[in-house]
Amino acid sequence: MAIGATGIGFASTDRVWSIPTDAPLNELAKADERWSPRWVWWGRETSGRVAAGPVAVDRCWDVLAVHRLLSSDWRASPGKAWAWLHDLPTESLPTMGQLGLLDAAVDEGDTDDPVRPDGHLRPEWTSGGWDRSADHLGRWANVALKAVALQRDRLAQLPDPSRAEATARAESAAELLCAEMAHEGLPVNAQVALRLIGDAAGPRPTSEADEIDIRAARDQVVFAHLIPGQKVNLRNPADVKSMFHQAGFDLPDTKAWRLAQLRDSSPLADAFLTWRKAERIASTYGYAWFDDHVAGGRLRGDWASSDGAAGRMTASAGLHNLPATMRPMVEAGPDRVFVRADLGQVEPRVLAAVSGDADLADACKGDDLYQPIADRLGVSREIAKVAVLGAMYGATTGESAHALAGLKKNYPVAMGLLEDAAEAGQAGTDVFTVGGRRIVMWTDPAAAGDIDRARSAAASRGRYARNALVQGAAAELFKLWAITVRRRIRPLGASVVLCLHDELLVHCSAANATDVANMVDGSLQEAAHYWMPDHASPVRFLADISQVRRWSEAK
Repeated sequence: MAIGATGIGFASTDRVWSIPTDAPLNELAKADERWSPRWVWWGRETSGRVAAGPVAVDRCWDVLAVHRLLSSDWRASPGKAWAWLHDLPTESLPTMGQLGLLDAAVDEGDTDDPVRPDGHLRPEWTSGGWDRSADHLGRWANVALKAVALQRDRLAQLPDPSRAEATARAESAAELLCAEMAHEGLPVNAQVALRLIGDAAGPRPTSEADEIDIRAARDQVVFAHLIPGQKVNLRNPADVKSMFHQAGFDLPDTKAWRLAQLRDSSPLADAFLTWRKAERIASTYGYAWFDDHVAGGRLRGDWASSDGAAGRMTASAGLHNLPATMRPMVEAGPDRVFVRADLGQVEPRVLAAVSGDADLADACKGDDLYQPIADRLGVSREIAKVAVLGAMYGATTGESAHALAGLKKNYPVAMGLLEDAAEAGQAGTDVFTVGGRRIVMWTDPAAAGDIDRARSAAASRGRYARNALVQGAAAELFKLWAITVRRRIRPLGASVVLCLHDELLVHCSAANATDVANMVDGSLQEAAHYWMPDHASPVRFLADISQVRRWSEAK
């Protein structure tokens, strides 16, 4: 299916047709009610229109989302995905050139055919020509359908084809959810947002000179603790480090956690940390940010279902990095609340599930998996936690090193999976998540002939591989949970408005909040079963769920 300004195009295995109309979404509604198919489309140019329309599509296949799954290439485009599926060079895709003349030597044949004789998609089509007419929309939909057949062939070649295809469907639905979140936006109280910006950054500047004066006043909070006349550029890390050196602190760096240890004993450290938070809001989440991204009581940004690496959802406009001090601005609408849900200890639980380690799965039965591990290893809970996280992130030294040896002895299946991934990564071999996502390794050309650098690069790949294997699987579970929630809560007029790492924020009527919360919890169990249906030792997944008026009220 392809939706454009000229109408809507459809394709099936035995038919291609189109409908010229200025209300294509109405035609989509009729077709969806009649056939209820799994809709196939290229990517966001279609899912974005669907998200803004009256049809709540549940079953879809997004060609570019699946391309990112198969290739781990987040810079996806129809031309690139098509070329990759046909083993054509993707580094230099055909472009329009100057007035299209540069492609004249090879671009022969019927220009109404979206595919060139050399197998590439025509740049005239990929650059927007697919929407030139309703007939073009039908042909564009048909090419997407052909791409899906090739993608299914690629999925069938993976170690677990059925699971990989299930992941492809989930990735597609997650991309549609991203389009819906981008369209709906995150509810905010604009007055609270402006007050918080003002508290940190000062009043809204009325001129460039006024902005300079306000910035100087903000800096003066730190300068008040310096020697009179001392010149420091607070935005230069070297100057800041020198500033603390002159104050008697010989620090290797000025990271927040390090300065926080000095806060109680050093007014300068306290003032600088306060300034740093204010400066971040002023420079990144200030008035310009507000004007660009907040309108109509909503904060809107672009969402993507995969970052192309481990597959986590990403967002622009600060949606994934909003400082805690700004969270009070995220406020539910009148007579509405947020149901906030945060997965608990998800990555070690995912490790237990994907590895099939029965002993680690047994530790997941309770709300806290670290204490049973600590008891088994004979160490404190904190050391056990550091050891488990270190095993997944490749940190094998420090106080958790002894406990890590205990992990290998007591949980050999899970630790063996991580070691195998690390060895593959060190060798430069791509690894795959349980859902079939390719985790691409890399080479360092500068390491040729430099043994130390080559060893360092190999070690880095090993750490990345072991972590991405777990993080990628966790991302797949999270997205499956999110799309299950999306489907289950719709009859109650609720919607997912934020997906942050392992956290969901659902906007719903206050009267339905308890029912929505129960659905969110039930959806996690449903998603976990669907994600890992044949596991012999089921792993318990849990979420901390609360009902709040403001995001900042969630614990």
